[in-house]
Amino acid sequence: MPFEYSDASRALQDRFYTRRLADRLSEVRVHDQFTDADRAFIEARDSFFLATVDERGQPTCSYKGGDPGFVTVLDRTTLAFPNYDGNGMYRSMGNVSGSGRVGLLFLDLERQSRVRVEGVAELAFDHALMQRHPECQFIVLVRAEAIFPNCPRYIHRYQLMERSRFVPRSGAATPTPDWKRSEWARDVLPAGDPAAGGTADSP
Repeated sequence: MPFEYSDASRALQDRFYTRRLADRLSEVRVHDQFTDADRAFIEARDSFFLATVDERGQPTCSYKGGDPGFVTVLDRTTLAFPNYDGNGMYRSMGNVSGSGRVGLLFLDLERQSRVRVEGVAELAFDHALMQRHPECQFIVLVRAEAIFPNCPRYIHRYQLMERSRFVPRSGAATPTPDWKRSEWARDVLPAGDPAAGGTADSP
């Protein structure tokens, strides 16, 4: 499914003589259904970046992390991921609930490769996948409209040191972040938040 480039993109392509290249990449690399290779790559990731836009056109970008497999490709056009407790602002998820337009960037920093997914997302508060993700608040479903790899040449190579101990896991108590114990935060935490009293967990 080729891209429909905006007039602004076309103007830059013409300025730098890349219109034909852009059209060729759109023809041969962009697709609207997940391949088996896409599924394997995405489900092996332990993080991704999520871009959203609100109903006024204001964008934001956030990092989403978990254990490998926390993003699931459900079928040829849909992926899903859990939303965990955060800072309570719900900027990205509010944008999803509002405009629904999203862009996801999956990176393999060790092997220097990446895949982008663009589409429309929705929040599912009663989904079977919630049972697989401890402390999940809801599931985000993304219907893909464009899936494509990117040139990896500018990806810096990193190696994993350790995964976050704050990712909720079955059979293990999830630690409380220090900032929730701060004086400025304790009195405005939602009822039942384990950080409402006591002292901060050590790093």
